[in-house]
Amino acid sequence: MCGRYNVQGRIAPIVSKLFDTQFTVETNTNFSPSQLASTIIADERGYQQMNANWGIKPNWSKKLIINAQSETVANKPTFRQAFQHQRCLVPCNGWYEWRTEDGKKVKYHFEHGDKLPLYMAGILFLHEMTELVTLTTQPNGKCSQYHKRMPVIILPEDNDYWFNASTEQISPLMNAVNDDVINIKKSD
Repeated sequence: MCGRYNVQGRIAPIVSKLFDTQFTVETNTNFSPSQLASTIIADERGYQQMNANWGIKPNWSKKLIINAQSETVANKPTFRQAFQHQRCLVPCNGWYEWRTEDGKKVKYHFEHGDKLPLYMAGILFLHEMTELVTLTTQPNGKCSQYHKRMPVIILPEDNDYWFNASTEQISPLMNAVNDDVINIKKSD
């Protein structure tokens, strides 16, 4: 789920205004794991941008971990501390999924129904180089036709709650957004 996403520089002014900070991002229509992602964090100064490499590789893992399941993130030892204290949002234009149709892989782009930025929920791991893991959940009805998971999307009106509520209190935000929030189209 969500191993590629799309971010375009044109969202920067929208994100900057929403979070009252100077957000910058370079266009990357095929953002992939291990690349440096632009994220939003909340700290004592308010909302800030923090860049992080997408993915972690714990000693016990043979591969890069880019996603954590929302249903278990609060309890898994690998993610628990970051989920409690280092939540972030990843502004983007959408994400991609592939589906086999007539024996061929077909790429689909999932975007906001009104072409606004989407805010994927994430957690940060603060090391020499900050790392990022995005959160996934069971898909809504529309997205379930393409994949068994989808990103946890935090709506703009829930941003403050995402950053400030306890891990128990934010469980309602960890579910799929309504079908009408997401538009799906074939991609090149």
